[in-house]
Amino acid sequence: MGMLVAGAFAQINEVSATVGRTFVSSQTIQNANFFNHDVHFGDSISVGGNYSRLFFTHSILGLSLEVPFAFDINSELNTGANLIPKSYRAFFVAPSARLNVFNAEAVSPWVSFGGGYAHYSMSDTLVYGGPNPGSSSTNTGVIQFGIGLDVFPWHKWGFRLEARDYWTGHPDLNVDTDRSRQHNYYVGGGVIFRF
Repeated sequence: MGMLVAGAFAQINEVSATVGRTFVSSQTIQNANFFNHDVHFGDSISVGGNYSRLFFTHSILGLSLEVPFAFDINSELNTGANLIPKSYRAFFVAPSARLNVFNAEAVSPWVSFGGGYAHYSMSDTLVYGGPNPGSSSTNTGVIQFGIGLDVFPWHKWGFRLEARDYWTGHPDLNVDTDRSRQHNYYVGGGVIFRF
């Protein structure tokens, strides 16, 4: 029988901080007539964070409500013509539900799902120089899918490995890639603190 977590002892909060990279697949520019007609995305160094609260437990399972976020510091862009911004920054935040297996144990794998907000901020210069004539930013929704592993060698401190797909609307890159959405795969590792 499931139970709501109640009482100061059982109400477990967590904060985590991770560092990793965000990966985006190349995208083909439609009707392009120049060499190297794909938009290539650099694998940017990114930082992630999370606040979560344990809400429900049953046997070996624990359900937490969490707010994961990731900041893509500077994703370099490239293509064969001077059409796209030189780079962009991105921020994703997606309130989610996370289900941990072996929740009370030292090693706990998990899955996460939720949705929220994404913001892209484009460079004001093009990839080969000159001003960017396009939009300087894009705001869009995001759907988040995540998997991870938490390891707690100490009572309050632990380590986290995580992989999250922040699936967003497409940023404005001044070209038509025939895509309405974009997968941003964040993979990172870091520390967790329980209180």
